[in-house]
Amino acid sequence: MAETGAEVQAKPEIPDKLYFQIGEVSRLAGVGAHVLRFWEKEFPALAPRKAGGRRYYRRKDVELLLEIKHLLYERRFTIEGARLYLEAHSGRPRAARATAPAPNEQGKLFPAPPSGLDEIRRELAAILEILK
Repeated sequence: MAETGAEVQAKPEIPDKLYFQIGEVSRLAGVGAHVLRFWEKEFPALAPRKAGGRRYYRRKDVELLLEIKHLLYERRFTIEGARLYLEAHSGRPRAARATAPAPNEQGKLFPAPPSGLDEIRRELAAILEILK
């Protein structure tokens, strides 16, 4: 389904710089710094350089953050759904899972819903951060 003009928001102009600090990226993306730090934990492809206790984002990190925001806020993906979408469309192989999927789940795009409370708590915390 094609997006209409009302659904498409203009992407912010990214300045021509080598590195961006978290405050600059926060303003560009329109989300809080705490959200950026949370997304770093959830999306392995997002890995800003850290030096002297500060984060330094490259242009590709900023572009990835804008895509993550689009997937989560506009297209309404879940964190896991956005992660899977980015992995499928990045051209890079997926990172190895901590545990192998059960034999009956191999080959599925989406694994079975989490059975552990830790996963549910993590998803609820992600939703709470988005709603703040």
